[in-house]
Amino acid sequence: MGFFRRNKIEIFLSCGLIALYFITRLTHILSLPIFTDEAIYVRWAQIAKQDAAWRFISLTDGKQPMFTWVAMVLIRFVHDPLLAGRLTSVLGGVFSMVGMFFLSWELFKNKWIGFLAATVYIFFPFSLVYDRMALQESLVCAFLIWGLYISIVMTRQLKSYTPFVAGLIIGGGMLNKTTNMWNIYFLPFTLLLFDWKRNGVWHRLIKWVSFAVLTSVLAYTYYSILRLSPYFGIIAEKNHTFYYSLHDWLQHPIEFFTGNLHGMVSWLIAYVNWLGLVLAAASLVVLRKAWREKSLLVLWFVVPFFIFALIAKVLYPRYIIYMTIFLIPLISVTLHESFKLFPKKIAGIVLLVLLLGSYAYVDRFIMFDFVHAPIADSDLAQYVNAWPAGGGVKEMVAFFQQQSQKQKIYVASEGTFGSVPTLAMEIYLDQNTNIQKQGIYPIPVRIPKELLQKAKTMPVYMVFEQTQTPPVGWPLKFVTQYQKGIGNWYMSVYQVLPQK
Repeated sequence: MGFFRRNKIEIFLSCGLIALYFITRLTHILSLPIFTDEAIYVRWAQIAKQDAAWRFISLTDGKQPMFTWVAMVLIRFVHDPLLAGRLTSVLGGVFSMVGMFFLSWELFKNKWIGFLAATVYIFFPFSLVYDRMALQESLVCAFLIWGLYISIVMTRQLKSYTPFVAGLIIGGGMLNKTTNMWNIYFLPFTLLLFDWKRNGVWHRLIKWVSFAVLTSVLAYTYYSILRLSPYFGIIAEKNHTFYYSLHDWLQHPIEFFTGNLHGMVSWLIAYVNWLGLVLAAASLVVLRKAWREKSLLVLWFVVPFFIFALIAKVLYPRYIIYMTIFLIPLISVTLHESFKLFPKKIAGIVLLVLLLGSYAYVDRFIMFDFVHAPIADSDLAQYVNAWPAGGGVKEMVAFFQQQSQKQKIYVASEGTFGSVPTLAMEIYLDQNTNIQKQGIYPIPVRIPKELLQKAKTMPVYMVFEQTQTPPVGWPLKFVTQYQKGIGNWYMSVYQVLPQK
């Protein structure tokens, strides 16, 4: 009881932050329609749950399987597959929040900076979006935060257990996404926090090098279990879809740099906002004794940010979240120091209210009105307003369930891998024996003969997603359409008319 009495404020605050986290992440979590990449991951988790031989199914598209494995477990207990996938990210987010607390506390040796960092993380619009979606990004952040934390502990303490824990965490992250390999690449930067003034510096440095090597060997050993799959090589091929190889990059080293950088900066401003960026920058001139700790965080942000701008072929806002979250401890340092500027902590209170208020304004839209959320335009297009969004999926599934109650039907949908309607049919209607399904891509000029043959014996439907106007000459009857967000994209359902 003595412990609880001594730490009652911290315990109360911790419980409050955890409760607030789950409130923000779970409220209206299914209000956003399923996004095409979410549909892919959820379907993989379903298949992996049903057939142990397909536990590495994500490797067929060059994606590491950790997210699939976690979602696969949750699907056993959660009826809605999409909810199970999004709960996977919710769990990743809570580990990120707690990790942000410990990382900031360890860096600056101040638990109140840790509490501020955890609070900012909860309100941070970037984390709110991806902690509520069935994507890899939430787990990426969790593994990176904890990987950096244990790497710092290893560098400062040189305890014999730390490389084993570090190898496990970093290896687990590598099993989630290639991005998590940054924990390995950044190990040398933690030497900023190495005690160079204590006696026996060379002995301790050699010890650190051996620990870093052991950490890397263990991490890559865990990662090597993916070699059990014949699809392991596809990971490298997939990476080249998003990043230029060294050979290709040398042909045009800065040709795409300006365009990439412009887009990334605009996303940074949209999600962090100007006040957050100013507070992060201001941290460089406050708490000067912690310049090494702040430099490490700045490197974690700046280095990958500019590398991505140099080598990226394909960029979306979610690809910069893992570097952006390391601005949160810097923001928290400035907030903490601002409480000391004026009597009654007025400066700190004002800045904290302004920052959290600006984030809460955006958060309200993310939770209750995503289509109008003041976030990156490309995210709004992908997730609600353009063809990758899943607007109308619930209604489409309900429609076909109703049509199949008394008779067999045949449903063809535009697209195969990565198509929202095709994947939605598999996710939600796979067990319905009255529905036969087929994906068609690309849409041919003439209607497939198979559809005409089927239409003679049962109702046949065609779902269009990217194609907004059916090909001329197809014998179709319009049934219904569903708008995606507030854009000009629709998912349309037609019935194929039988021909004599």
